Parts: sequence; structure tokens; C-alpha cells
Amino acid sequence: MSNPTPPPGYGPQDPQQPGQYGQPGQQPGQYGQQPGYGGQQQPGYGQQPGQPGQYGQQPGQPGQYGQQPGYAQQPGQYGQQPYQQGFGQYGQPGGFGGGIPGNLAAWPNRVGAWFVDAVIIGVPCGLGSAIASVDNTVVQIFGVLLYLVGLGLAIWNIIIRQGSTGQTVGKQVLGLKLVGADTGQPLGAGKTFLRQITHVLDGAACYLGYLWPLWDEKRQTFADKINNTYVIKL
Repeated sequence: MSNPTPPPGYGPQDPQQPGQYGQPGQQPGQYGQQPGYGGQQQPGYGQQPGQPGQYGQQPGQPGQYGQQPGYAQQPGQYGQQPYQQGFGQYGQPGGFGGGIPGNLAAWPNRVGAWFVDAVIIGVPCGLGSAIASVDNTVVQIFGVLLYLVGLGLAIWNIIIRQGSTGQTVGKQVLGLKLVGADTGQPLGAGKTFLRQITHVLDGAACYLGYLWPLWDEKRQTFADKINNTYVIKL
């Protein structure tokens, strides 16, 4: 009796067919054997070819995680702007020792501030003067006290308050500020008092000095020019 012929692939005479399960000569990609698995390393996870060893990094950026070239090296990062000399408003050219500021107060605004201060000071002084003229000693004393209150308000508002903050009540209401042209800071009580005295020159010759800011490029009165001061708009 003759032996049966074995199926192809099981006989010793037949060469091993490629691609059989568990036999040598398997083709790449068969079950259980990925090409290069555990051997040749694939490019990094999430990387594109040619990226050296960084996760999620753009090509050509060495050694920084997700960082753009020049990050935090450009001027103006984190809300910082390059320093520029300014007058009254940061970033505006000119000003303290460097030219005429661009935020000088307009003449109508200065008049409005003066009017507010005049009412604050003038009401108690005017009433005090009127009451003090009455032919009654008690009433006259009350009138004098009221006048002194107005005088005290004038000293506090114009000399002390303006000297320390640059603003009277009227200037604060209109958004103005008195500053030194060389420093941009309030003048102090002493210099503010001297400036107030030199306003006498503004009242001379039909109040020409008070009108001078209308055509002066620096919008200064005579007192401002003598004391080197500006009134600026905040």
C-alpha cells in the first residue's frame, strides 16, 4: 500500500511557505511580530520626522518645551513697555525738561477750576464781611469768625492742599493739576505760596496775565512763567 501524499507545507520535501504561523521566514506584519517592536525605535510620540527628542515641539527649536523662539526676550512682555520720558501721561514724549507737554490744560478748564474755588472761599468770606458790618457786637463777632473760616479755607485749599497734591478742590473737579515744569511733581507749600503772590502780575494791565494762556504755546500765565510751572489735564 502506498503512503498518502501529505498536504502542501507539511512534508519534508516541501520548502517552508512564508507567512505560516510560528514558522521561520514569516513576512513582516504577521501576528505577534511587529517590525522593529522592541528593536528599532520609532520616532518619539507626537513627534514629526526630524524633530530631536522633544515632545510636541516645533521643528528647529532645540531644548525648550513648547517654547517659541525668543519668548520673553522681546520688549514689552508681561505688560512692561519700554521706558519713555513723558509729561503727565506715561509714554508721551516731551515734558519734564524735554519739551512742551502734550496734555496742557485748556484755558476754559482753568477758568472753571478758578470759579469753583472762588465759590468755596468767597461764600464764607462774603457772608462774614456782610454780617460784620451790622451794628451789633454779637453779630459782628459771628461775622468775623465766618470771614476767618473763609480765609482758612483759602489757605488750606490753595497753599496746603495744592502744594502737596497739585490740586485745589476746583482743579480736582475739572481734572487739572499744577506741577513743576522740571519735575512734573507738586510744588510744595512754599513755592505754591510764592506763585500765588506773583498772580499780582497777572492782574496788572487789565488782567492780561490771566488771558495769556489763550495764545501762549505753553498756556502759561505770567505767574507760571516766573515760577516755571504748568497746569496739566489728567
